[in-house]
Amino acid sequence: MRDLKKIFSYAKPYRKDFLMAVILICIETVFEMIIPLLMTDIVDVGVPSRDIGVLMFQGGKMAICAALSLISGLLYARFAAAAAYGFGAELRMAQYEKLQDYAFSNLDHFSAPSLVTRMTTDVTVMQNAVSGGLRPLVRSPIMLGLGIAMAFMLNAKLAFVFVFTAPVLGLILALIVHKVSPLYNRQQTAVDHVNGHVQETFTAIRAVKAFVRGDYETEQFEEVNNELAEASRNTFRHAVLNLPAFQAVMYTAVVLLMWNGGNYILQGSMSVGELTAFLSYVLQVMNSLMLISNVFLMLTRSLASAKRISEILEEPVDLKSPADPVLSVPHGGIRFENVSFKYDKGARKDALSHVNLNIRPGETVGIIGGTGSAKSTLVQLIPRLYDATEGNVFVGGHNVREYDLAVLRDAVGIVLQKNVLFSGTVRENLLWGNSGADDEALWDACRKACADEFLGQMPKGLDTDLGQGGVNVSGGQKQRLCIARTLLKKPKVLIFDDSTSAVDTATESKIRHALKSLTDVTKIIIAQRVTSVMNADRIIILEDGRIHASGTHRELLSSDSIYQEIYESQMKAQKSSGFTEKSEVKGEDGHGKNI
Repeated sequence: MRDLKKIFSYAKPYRKDFLMAVILICIETVFEMIIPLLMTDIVDVGVPSRDIGVLMFQGGKMAICAALSLISGLLYARFAAAAAYGFGAELRMAQYEKLQDYAFSNLDHFSAPSLVTRMTTDVTVMQNAVSGGLRPLVRSPIMLGLGIAMAFMLNAKLAFVFVFTAPVLGLILALIVHKVSPLYNRQQTAVDHVNGHVQETFTAIRAVKAFVRGDYETEQFEEVNNELAEASRNTFRHAVLNLPAFQAVMYTAVVLLMWNGGNYILQGSMSVGELTAFLSYVLQVMNSLMLISNVFLMLTRSLASAKRISEILEEPVDLKSPADPVLSVPHGGIRFENVSFKYDKGARKDALSHVNLNIRPGETVGIIGGTGSAKSTLVQLIPRLYDATEGNVFVGGHNVREYDLAVLRDAVGIVLQKNVLFSGTVRENLLWGNSGADDEALWDACRKACADEFLGQMPKGLDTDLGQGGVNVSGGQKQRLCIARTLLKKPKVLIFDDSTSAVDTATESKIRHALKSLTDVTKIIIAQRVTSVMNADRIIILEDGRIHASGTHRELLSSDSIYQEIYESQMKAQKSSGFTEKSEVKGEDGHGKNI
């Protein structure tokens, strides 16, 4: 229930709509409860005496009550819809805003499909709980209380039937709710699995088709789809038991009432009209109990969704700006002081171990190492995408923990290993780097990134539509656009995380030559190819999360066995493909040709 209380706090902007909906339900219910009482005079007085006046008068009052009840119901629907869908919108927005504050370590706690399900399906469940549950939640207790009161007023002895039947129905419904409660959570988890498989398959649809794995993926989807179907069947197989339980108890109560009521009529202690009204109240009382059971089932499912949504909203954000942050980055100098890092606090081994590194402002540093040597991990600590587990990272002379997060990350331009473009035009994607950039600035960044080569061949140039995720450009073109976008930030620190892997060596050489003009920018280049870093001021070799060696290309080539091995293996591969070190160095001057 604490989760529900937390979730419904987001309904505050719609309190007036909720209040009006509740008031209108109460009005509607009162008018409905008056109708059986008016019907008593028609049966007992108007019909036996054939008094048209009484029939018309009482019938007119019943018609007025019915009309007022209808109007109240229609107005309720309007306010309830505004409250429910507004509440749903607030919940989705709250989750989305919280996700924007998450650090990478927070995002590691949730899978992407689960986040999608929580923002869509789970919010829809909560929304439906309001739109479909508010009416019976308010209406049922009123009907139950007024119905029992009216029944006792008509015939107290006959009303004792409720004393025996209502608890039986309540017990059965409580058992059903208790059984169904954990099943709803399993059902929502199964939805996560379906969403996950669909997202993964559609994202990699080209690979699926290239490897002719359509049948295999169909079989995999069938498994998660059957899991969801089975979870849903099992859940609703128990949930629908409330209807036969209600009908069994209701019809038992009706038989008992007819039997005893008939005897009272024969004895003269009860009129036919009173029994008719009594039966109407019995049906309303039983119906209210049924509605309450449906509400409990709905709340049971809502509890599962509320818990999942609360996990998003209550997740403590790992990285926050300090109370009195530093609001500017003086320069691009970087220093690592005995830095160790692990992704999971419970992990036995550090991803980075006791790293000490000093990078001067404006220096170009290359980082190479084998797969899993924590190259990307190292640079992600600079813009504080993660916090060091031990030690300190300094940028511009200040500890990164002292900066306002937005200021620090705006001063650090990083082209991630996984290049991401968004739906829209080239211009719209580039403006992520600088929303105020004009065409001249955009084309200048594109020239530095060698993106002008292919943009100039496109009919619409900067206004070319990239499609969802940049599907209309190749991998190398996507990398160059991401580099141009980062250059537009004009950062103090520029990080390339293997961001030219899909670019040919001649184009890569042109990009490096263009970056040389950025003398006041500290550049860190992570690469697999030695040719990508051999002209850097310094090269760092990482091995198993530690700095193995540091030096210039010539120094490492003459003294370090690991660097020698990497260099020899890559140069041998290049020579067999028609490349030489000489041609690569020539390309660095901007005159190389793509062989």
